Amino acid sequence: MKSKKILISGASITGPTLAYWLNRYGFEVIVVEKSAELRLGGQNIDVKGPAKAVAQKMGIVEEIRSLNTTEAGIKFVDASDRMLAEFPKGDSMSMTQELEILRGDLVKTLYNHTKDDVSYRFGDHITSLAQTGDVVNVGFASGKKERFDLVISTEGIGSNTRKLAIDSQVKFKYLGLHTAYLTIPKTATDGQWARWHNAPSGIVFMLRPDNYGETRASVTFLADEDQYRDLNIEEQKKALIQRITGAGWQSDRIIEGIGQTKDLYFDRVSQVKASSWSAGRVAIAGDAAWCATPIAGKGTDLAMAGAYILAGELFKADHHEQAFEAYEKKMRAYVEACQKLPPGIPGLVYPTSKFGVAVLNQLVSAVGSKPVKWLIGLFTGSSKSAKDEIELPDYMKQKASD
Repeated sequence: MKSKKILISGASITGPTLAYWLNRYGFEVIVVEKSAELRLGGQNIDVKGPAKAVAQKMGIVEEIRSLNTTEAGIKFVDASDRMLAEFPKGDSMSMTQELEILRGDLVKTLYNHTKDDVSYRFGDHITSLAQTGDVVNVGFASGKKERFDLVISTEGIGSNTRKLAIDSQVKFKYLGLHTAYLTIPKTATDGQWARWHNAPSGIVFMLRPDNYGETRASVTFLADEDQYRDLNIEEQKKALIQRITGAGWQSDRIIEGIGQTKDLYFDRVSQVKASSWSAGRVAIAGDAAWCATPIAGKGTDLAMAGAYILAGELFKADHHEQAFEAYEKKMRAYVEACQKLPPGIPGLVYPTSKFGVAVLNQLVSAVGSKPVKWLIGLFTGSSKSAKDEIELPDYMKQKASD
């Protein structure tokens, strides 16, 4: 395609990665972000496989490495904080990988590598889209109206831009869980190891160290799909506290953190199933298109690989229709593979009785057993090489040879 003016909505991981490659290929890029500034909250993510391959192409691997969370590995612990099993960083069964970084640090890194060449507009968002053949007329919450050749939503699972463009083609698969993330003060009981604890009534607690002297906590639990819908932040805190009160282990400490935190994220765990990722001159990518949920362990891989391929196909193609079709063809099978979960998962990992927790803990204690390897594998993602997972073409070379 000839040089085009492209609007990207969303400045998390997919958006800035896409902006980087589109700018490199000569497009004029504008990124609009609803938040007044970068949203830097969130937990650990690992940059491996396709994500690492894209980061290498961007020349940012060593920068990512320098921002390592300091996590040494993960320990499974019982209610008395006694270790059941441990899996050190780099172990094939560990959730802690070579390039372990906080979500916010990766967002900041991607932003820093694009901000001088890409126009970022914070505190605004898309409210209307009208396609008129060769342009998209976009209305913004600020009242501004502007024309773009293409619009791409890289927003989250609840993408409003996706609703405006292709809502009828999107379904959600609820996985039976709600999850909450927050930052809490570090205490003497916290070291450099992440800790996983199963509590009765279908709750999993995790505490993970970060590189800022704090602790990242998560609470994931079984719940009905609409049980916590449309709650404001204070209602979310109250609901979370009620759900985990009396759960033991470090629940009292986490309850205190919930009451004080300013970075709480709380939502259903659902996958996005979209029959198409484009409509005319509007396309979707990242969680807006294919959220696999943290359970899949592939969110960063999908975000960065999808952005790289979409940008490359737009650069390579003569028309946006060709690019969108090729992008979907290259990504669809990979997305479906990442979203696929074994029967009974995730429910089997969230026992609802003390007996169920005891059985699970016994399995975890058998470190070398097949059930444990299977259990941990559910949360560590594929160990395949990036090339084996999905092809990441050299679009510059392909374009030059056409």
